[in-house]
Amino acid sequence: MTGSKRGLGHFRSLAGAAFAAVAGLMALAGPAQAQDPIRLGGEVQGRLQDGDAQLTSGEYVDVYVFEGRAGQQVTIQMSSGDLDSYVMIRGPSGFAEFNDDRDEGDVDSQLTVRLPATGQYRIQATTFSPGESGRYSLSLVEGTGPQIAARGGGQAETGTSVGQLSSLDSAISSGEYADSWSFSGTPGQTYVVRLNSAEFDPYLMVRGEGVSEDNDDDQTGRGTRNSRIEFVMPDTGEVSIITTSYEVGETGAYTLVLEEAGGVTSVASASGSTSALRLGQTITGRLQDGNDTLRSGEYIDIYTFSGQAGDHIEVTLRSDQFDPYLFVQGPGEFAVANDDDESGEDGVNSRLVLTLPASGEYHVVATSFAPGETGTYRLALSSTDAGSVQTAASPRAGNSFVDGVALSGSLSASDEQLTTGEYTDRYVISGRRGDRVALDLQSSAFDTYLFMRGPDDMSADNDDGPNGTNSRIDVTLPADGDYTVSVTSFAPGEVGAYSLTAGLSMGTPRQAGVQGGPRVFAIMVGISDYGGFAGDLAYTADDAIKLAEDLRREGVLNPASIVLTDAEATVDGVRRAFAEVAAQAGPDDIFLFFYSGHGSQEAGSYSALEPDGRTESIVMRDGLITDAEMAELFDTLDTRLSLIVLDSCFSGGFARNVVDRPGVIGLFSSEEDLTSQVAVKFQAGGYLSHFLRTGLTGEANMDGDDLITAGELTTYLRRKFAAEVMDVQTQTMDGQRSYQHLVVERGGVQVDDVVIRIDRG
Repeated sequence: MTGSKRGLGHFRSLAGAAFAAVAGLMALAGPAQAQDPIRLGGEVQGRLQDGDAQLTSGEYVDVYVFEGRAGQQVTIQMSSGDLDSYVMIRGPSGFAEFNDDRDEGDVDSQLTVRLPATGQYRIQATTFSPGESGRYSLSLVEGTGPQIAARGGGQAETGTSVGQLSSLDSAISSGEYADSWSFSGTPGQTYVVRLNSAEFDPYLMVRGEGVSEDNDDDQTGRGTRNSRIEFVMPDTGEVSIITTSYEVGETGAYTLVLEEAGGVTSVASASGSTSALRLGQTITGRLQDGNDTLRSGEYIDIYTFSGQAGDHIEVTLRSDQFDPYLFVQGPGEFAVANDDDESGEDGVNSRLVLTLPASGEYHVVATSFAPGETGTYRLALSSTDAGSVQTAASPRAGNSFVDGVALSGSLSASDEQLTTGEYTDRYVISGRRGDRVALDLQSSAFDTYLFMRGPDDMSADNDDGPNGTNSRIDVTLPADGDYTVSVTSFAPGEVGAYSLTAGLSMGTPRQAGVQGGPRVFAIMVGISDYGGFAGDLAYTADDAIKLAEDLRREGVLNPASIVLTDAEATVDGVRRAFAEVAAQAGPDDIFLFFYSGHGSQEAGSYSALEPDGRTESIVMRDGLITDAEMAELFDTLDTRLSLIVLDSCFSGGFARNVVDRPGVIGLFSSEEDLTSQVAVKFQAGGYLSHFLRTGLTGEANMDGDDLITAGELTTYLRRKFAAEVMDVQTQTMDGQRSYQHLVVERGGVQVDDVVIRIDRG
């Protein structure tokens, strides 16, 4: 199948390896295949063929998994013009249902079931007779799964409808394809409409007499991009529901769910009793039976605090007993939410850093990611300001970063004071979005402290820069506008003369020395056709080809770089490529080795490098390259920075061998004892391959300064894996189940070290 595992289970020589069988009424025979994720509202294209897992009765089978909740109704549909489809579903506590023909004389299969328990469910896509092969499509929707409406939408009813955005649809004025649904409801009744899709970023609109509502991302939707609108039916009893996308040109299947509102409408009013929360306070609480709940079933605790417009605050929710979820509501329908700390450094804990838009009462909601989770938690509210100014005085000067600023001043007892007692001078400097700027504050009279605030909640602080007690801020501006720079001291009451300079920056000294242009010397290997040496893979050769095309388009790929795919990707071919490329890459350059294909793991000897006693390899067209040999190849390099990226099973086992000296970063698609999956939803051989391309071509350039740093790239990849790969199942060689996770090993590379500098001309 297109989403199969990429490990030794595909080697014909190991076809009898002991893999765990899929439980159910009909067991799998032979090696277990990957269990690919499928989302509600999603559709996958697959192929049953030689090499797939088989039921004990001989039929080929592909397995897909999804997370369901008790009482949820879902519909599975399997269609094919090549074979007589048969679909089965397995779940907790032995739950099992199956379907052969949707209707009499119809060889397509459709199964509508109500899930008995919350947990993971497995869909088995197979055939009526043994040995049948061919292409098929499999869809999973919430509800009874009515037929897809004719182009342009149709009549909506409470329940679930299914639709498809396509290039044949009409477009709204901004260019996005759209379907329009009409709905007649009860005047004065509150309704909730949700638009879900795994294939595009949904955008939802409701229009009627006195009703005009739009929604991009549901703030309480557990971190998804799906859309939700709650509205009151007007007196006419009819509205139009427009289903469209966030970006122009997006297409794909979707589900439209319409229901009467019930349960909790606003978390702020969910409970008659709330607890007070103060700045600087940490509260220990507990989610448990008896708490109020969200409509979707999660327990909640609600806290209130009073805030002032412009306050910079940080809210954190941590627990080691459940997956925390945090959101804040306030005046003017203000609402923000967070599932996992976006820094990627605090696991599944939640963190929000924000600037309050208005003065008034705010509600902090502590809840969980999944319904029914319970346990203790710690909720903290703090200020992110170095101190707030007691009096609002006019800034003393206005300048621009482009022209440069050089100011001399003095802190004295007649200056404004922060609430914590330090004197302060403030200056306004205008800047442009995307400009990288540096500010230096120096004084021999006091221990300096520098902070800066600006548009889009921009906030930066520094106590001691690289030189003693002087301060430095180096940052990329997020928006056009005026930025307020505050000069103050580390301790209250300090006074004395100082100098402040500000202007455009090339980054830190380490960053400024990094040259742009075609400095990436790369060997990019991808194998889809193994010529019988191993099972073939989908999209993996394309991973290498597309990466080369993208880096070349960005102007960073050196012409000496080499792409090896399929028959070219031999062990000797890789060795020759190293000898050729390494000889040309110098100390100002970056070297990249990229691989997408099979990985293997074999028994070896126990050592500090192999504490599990197993040797990991990547699989070429004609043999293996071990982690030890790869380390030897990397030892031949003399470059500013070297990057190894392996999108293959067991690839994390290369980390200890290769990332063993300064200047080497390792990015691996899975831990050393786990398989990696094909990223069918992105038409990529692997998730790491896909996100590496999107990251290096701009998405990882988070601050817009055209420097992609090691910190930016690894944070971007962690966030993408957390959003898209968290629920992707994998297994060990002996069938132990787990989930796929990115492995990052930066070694001695600092977070601000530049991976590539993009020249925009």
